[in-house]
Amino acid sequence: MTDRLIAMRAAEDLKLAFTIQVDTLCHRIPNFIEKVTRAGVRRVFIGLENINPDNLLTAKKHQNKITEYRAMLQQWRETGAITCAGYILGFPGDTKESNLRDVEIIKRELPLDLLEFFILTPLPGSEDHKVQRQQGVWMDPDLNKYDLSHRVSHHPKMSDAEWEEAYHAAWEAYYTPDHVRTILRRTAANPRGRVANTIGLLWWFKAMTLFEGVHPLEGGSLRLKFRHDRRSGLPRESALRFYPRYIAETIRKLWGELSLYREWTAIRHEVTRDPNRWSYTDLAIAPPREDDLDTLDLYHATSGGEAALARQRRHDAIRDRAEAARPDAAVASGAAD
Repeated sequence: MTDRLIAMRAAEDLKLAFTIQVDTLCHRIPNFIEKVTRAGVRRVFIGLENINPDNLLTAKKHQNKITEYRAMLQQWRETGAITCAGYILGFPGDTKESNLRDVEIIKRELPLDLLEFFILTPLPGSEDHKVQRQQGVWMDPDLNKYDLSHRVSHHPKMSDAEWEEAYHAAWEAYYTPDHVRTILRRTAANPRGRVANTIGLLWWFKAMTLFEGVHPLEGGSLRLKFRHDRRSGLPRESALRFYPRYIAETIRKLWGELSLYREWTAIRHEVTRDPNRWSYTDLAIAPPREDDLDTLDLYHATSGGEAALARQRRHDAIRDRAEAARPDAAVASGAAD
């Protein structure tokens, strides 16, 4: 399929551009990133889920290796693709403080563009829902709330209010003006980066969570509300109360979205007009260093990070010994002598 898309773009001059979802080990497939880029991939959704190895095991994401995250994201960045990752909050070991700490690590050490936050949810039909139901664990009976953006169970460490606060605080912590500026600088320093597309998506994610209170993928340009659309059991509001409030609410939201757009457009102009834009670098986009495994908080500040790092080093040592024992390696060594 990929080869066919590449051929169509070349032979028929089709302006194909699309988004794909990949796992965190996709860069290990030979030529995968290069080929899908030629086929038209411009945005990538990555199921990062978490940077805490203990939480990844809880989520049964055994294929997610935090020691691979930086290499994978940097390869996607080189293609100019906009990277978006999903991140789950509310694992048993989480606290509001640990969640915010991990968000800051991501901002500082991983070259991600967009980050989507979700609340750990026992979705009906899933194994988690089945197990919790069998154990008699409380789950909200209102199925309208099972959208990954609402808390529907209790947390072992956080109160209900703290869990909800942690979710909203994570959105606020990632989409700050300072971090938006950093993301744009990383994009603007890349010859293949798309600053206009990136700032548009950043603005959308911030606007939907800030003004509409919904996940960005559930929002729209204008929220339509109808007086006769009410949940069963709720009384219908009078026209004199409904329409003035709806109009005032709409004006307030649109004004807020416009103000945010102007503010972030100013950041975009600041970044793109910077004469030193091409020389910008930071920890997240800098080439890997030999001491990364010893110095990055990604491997040392999170629960389970040290153990994941030790496993990676054991695997590297085994691979190095296997490489050294290969017959062609021995022949090459003899030829060098």
